[in-house]
Amino acid sequence: AMDGAPPPTSPPGLSAYVAVSQLLGLTLLATTGAWLGRYRGGVAWHSPLQFNAHPLCMVLGMVFLQGDALLVYRVFRHEAKRSTKALHALLHGLALVIALVGIIAVFESHRTKGIPNMYSLHSWCGMAAFVLYFLQWLLGCGFFLFPGASFSLRGCYKPQHIFLGIALFILSIASCLLGITEMLLFKISDSYSHFVPEGILANTLGVLLVAFGLVVSYMLTREEWKRPPLAEEMALSMDFKTLTEGESPGGGS
Repeated sequence: AMDGAPPPTSPPGLSAYVAVSQLLGLTLLATTGAWLGRYRGGVAWHSPLQFNAHPLCMVLGMVFLQGDALLVYRVFRHEAKRSTKALHALLHGLALVIALVGIIAVFESHRTKGIPNMYSLHSWCGMAAFVLYFLQWLLGCGFFLFPGASFSLRGCYKPQHIFLGIALFILSIASCLLGITEMLLFKISDSYSHFVPEGILANTLGVLLVAFGLVVSYMLTREEWKRPPLAEEMALSMDFKTLTEGESPGGGS
């Protein structure tokens, strides 16, 4: 940038939506913790409370961190593209690790208590979301973070990568909603219809999950809020295309 040039600014409204998304995200984490702590006895690994690590890890990893990873390109608009890519991949990777801990917790808890696995719609959707999310992360690293993929191949895969990112985020939230309903029907089926406090708190968590998903999805689909390519990035992209497509800038061999 030239000396004396004004610092780059965010598009109108973007900062407010970022703040709302983070407020919603932190609130849904606090609500999850309050539900598990107040009504389900808290979280502990080597105890009958091991199962409770599952909803906490899935909300933290597959919803909050996944949502924040998707927003990286909206928030860090003027930083180096390589650094932004690395942060995007790191947050997704952290979300996967935390989600894996949550999956181990539920399988271990079921094994200890003699409960069967993978029979419910929640478990089918949740496992599909995790497996596809892992594959999406691997492909994203292979195509965009590490060198090797050609410019044209990256261009062909990018729309699929963007679509799958939003689709898996929505599927993750839907799986959480199914899990909340399933847990309530297992734990308080006799009193759920009487508007007991636990049911109201869990329903509130579901509403917060939907709100977080809507805000993040809106930010991702606003065309004018997309990260603009920096001048040096455009030059590097042309050089990368020249190298990977086997062309010469001067037209020679």
